[in-house]
Amino acid sequence: MITKSTLQSILKNNQVDFASIMPYAENKSDVSWIDFSKENLALTSIDFDNTNAINDFLKKELATRKANFVWGGYDEHRVWYQRSSLFGSDRCIHLGIDIWAEPLTPVFSPMEAKVHSFQDNAGFGNYGPTIILEHELEGKKLYTLYGHLSRASLVGLHEGETVSKGEKIAELGEEEENGNWSAHVHFQLMTDMKDNHGDYPGVCSPLERDAFLEICLDPNLVLGFDKQ
Repeated sequence: MITKSTLQSILKNNQVDFASIMPYAENKSDVSWIDFSKENLALTSIDFDNTNAINDFLKKELATRKANFVWGGYDEHRVWYQRSSLFGSDRCIHLGIDIWAEPLTPVFSPMEAKVHSFQDNAGFGNYGPTIILEHELEGKKLYTLYGHLSRASLVGLHEGETVSKGEKIAELGEEEENGNWSAHVHFQLMTDMKDNHGDYPGVCSPLERDAFLEICLDPNLVLGFDKQ
């Protein structure tokens, strides 16, 4: 069985060849990291039940940072999931990376792929329209998930269809269709789909953390972002 460390090495060795998944600058100068963990005390003033309040916070952050995209979240203990009953009382560890941008911003495949599955995971706090791609890298299978897309992104899509590296696969959804979140993509990297289809847990409990992190690798191995 292939180990997590082997897959991490494969991803690191191929990182320079991955396409950008969004239209940020080639040198990523318009991308800025943001801390959405419970340690960031600036978040205590935000009413997370109010999506407009989150939008206002992000707009101010983008303006202050002079950025077009803000990102963060892998293995982050977050405080805002209690806004939705979907997460219960204990799911708070984020398993992907979020990239916030304007609604309808295009999303691209970082490498050659085929469509594994897709569906509209509708409901407050859920992914909304979601696409999962299957990739093969140095003979090893990997999967990438893209959540909070527009419904139009699913139109005409077929399981098994091939996707080229850098090909547009979707657009960010408006909050009315993306699970009532500020416009962003939830990007997750998995080594095993575990019989999931069109969906995959993006948040887990602290007790489940170690098991999930064996399967859900750091998406920044693909993105190559700096914390700046």
